Amino acid sequence: MKITIIHGQSHKGSTYHIAHNLAERIGGDIIEYFLPRDFGEFCIGCTKCFMEHEQLCPHYSKLLPITKALDEADVIILASPVYVYHATGPMKSFLDHYGYRWMVHRPQAAMFQKQGVCISTAAGAGMKSTNKDMADSLFFWGVARIYKYGMRVAAVDWSKISATRRQKIDKALTHIAAKIVRRQGRVKPGLKTKVFFTIMRLMQKKGFNPSDNEYWKQYGWTGTKRPWK
Repeated sequence: MKITIIHGQSHKGSTYHIAHNLAERIGGDIIEYFLPRDFGEFCIGCTKCFMEHEQLCPHYSKLLPITKALDEADVIILASPVYVYHATGPMKSFLDHYGYRWMVHRPQAAMFQKQGVCISTAAGAGMKSTNKDMADSLFFWGVARIYKYGMRVAAVDWSKISATRRQKIDKALTHIAAKIVRRQGRVKPGLKTKVFFTIMRLMQKKGFNPSDNEYWKQYGWTGTKRPWK
């Protein structure tokens, strides 16, 4: 199994350790990227990616290694500590670059067979909203199965987390990893994703964006084909 982890920070704190621990429990080949160390560019809002082609993005080449890793992964893990009740700036900026991959534009067919995990930690609160920041992108990319795990670690350093909380973390990660391994190879999107895809399909049949419309026709999605079949 191939696992790609995108860390929303460049240091190895609590969120890093939990994400990496989960990947090891799942097992397989792990590739990790740290933001902003490995990619720190801001989307400039030029609209070239979805109105014309993603290769016209000024950051396309720099982002390409991460894009390939996402496409090749069986499991995508997005991990971010809570910054003011949301994902980190680098994580948000990173996800902004994939707006063209949302179902409203040009989703990648492979995403509809993948599993994704959103992980966040905080000394206090904000995990729910932080995980939602990341889960929104996974859902609109078409990722078939999405898991969320947020943990109030009550510490600002991994080494200072209490034994009780570490036991809770271990138990939760073991549970999530078991689900991912059990479902690997037979993952299909749920009803919510299929309904949203259908709505987007009807929009694409009207042809509101030539680049997107041609893409959908190329894969036969405006007809009878679906990316999860």
